Amino acid sequence: MNGAQVFLIRHGDTGDALKGRFVGRQDVPLSPLGRRQASALARCSFLQNCREAFCSPMLRVRETLGLSGLDLVCRQDEDLREIDFGRWEALSFAEISRDYPLEVDRWARLERDFRFPDGEAYTDFLHRIQKAAERIARTAASQNEPVAVFAHGGVIRALICQWLGLPAKHYLLFEIDHASISAVRLFGDQGVLMRLNDLAHLQEERA
Repeated sequence: MNGAQVFLIRHGDTGDALKGRFVGRQDVPLSPLGRRQASALARCSFLQNCREAFCSPMLRVRETLGLSGLDLVCRQDEDLREIDFGRWEALSFAEISRDYPLEVDRWARLERDFRFPDGEAYTDFLHRIQKAAERIARTAASQNEPVAVFAHGGVIRALICQWLGLPAKHYLLFEIDHASISAVRLFGDQGVLMRLNDLAHLQEERA
């Protein structure tokens, strides 16, 4: 089966204080667990075939890439940053639902003009993800080896929707855990999902 493979790798854990909370623009480091998770990526033999990577500029992603032990030529891509949640940063969904019920309803409907309070407009986020997806697809098509993408949960979900031709509202259909690996095989700018939320390399960390 022809087509270009793209592996999508989420950054590792960022600590209990942020678990279950919205983390977008905050440039936080990996926790000790997250560092172990990142190092475990070296166990993935299929990633050894990657020679080129795209990477979010955020610290937690760069640390994950650096600790992975993979020999990669990396391109930092500003469009792969996580969404800016504005005033929702570091809040839980329960807190947001309590304090911003009308905004949460608008977000759930993905209204075209929705913007996170003092944060990023959702259409702007989708536009930059589309641009990143096109760049990644062009690079993958020109390579004989698979390409790796190190990014964030929301970004990976949006990339999968973009390449599978799914409406953006379906992004919650995909669970993307810390340090998980997903994969898409691209045919031009459209793709087939090959792997989703693979955590097999983390068995020792989860034991």
